Amino acid sequence: MFTPSSHDVRRFFCDVYRKANANEIMDPIELIARDWIMAHPEYHDQLKDVEAAIARDYSVEGSEANPFLHLSMHLSITEQLSIDQPRGIREAFVGLARKLGTEHAAHHEIMECLGEMIWNSQRRGVPPDGAAYVEAVKRRI
Repeated sequence: MFTPSSHDVRRFFCDVYRKANANEIMDPIELIARDWIMAHPEYHDQLKDVEAAIARDYSVEGSEANPFLHLSMHLSITEQLSIDQPRGIREAFVGLARKLGTEHAAHHEIMECLGEMIWNSQRRGVPPDGAAYVEAVKRRI
């Protein structure tokens, strides 16, 4: 299984940003990442310099959001929706997007649920609970 390091993730998003600005050809995952990057212009400055991006500390104690985590979560949710995994996430997303008025807003709500599921899994030392995750999203509808 491919498990990229935080540096790999940061390089990936910085490279996608560079390719987008240079109008270079991208593969499908890069195109999805590009769309999320363009939806978040507030992150563009952090994506301009790969070495600065790698060196930067986005600790929990800091007041600044980690753009690489945020964009990674958008990619994860996009993939989950494309294959409806965990089962029911796509239907919950559609309902949430309808309620909130935009798919982007629904993604942000789902991120909260995804983060909570991952945190609970890590804290308890158990596998992620996909059913609980979907139910958490449904409660937001």
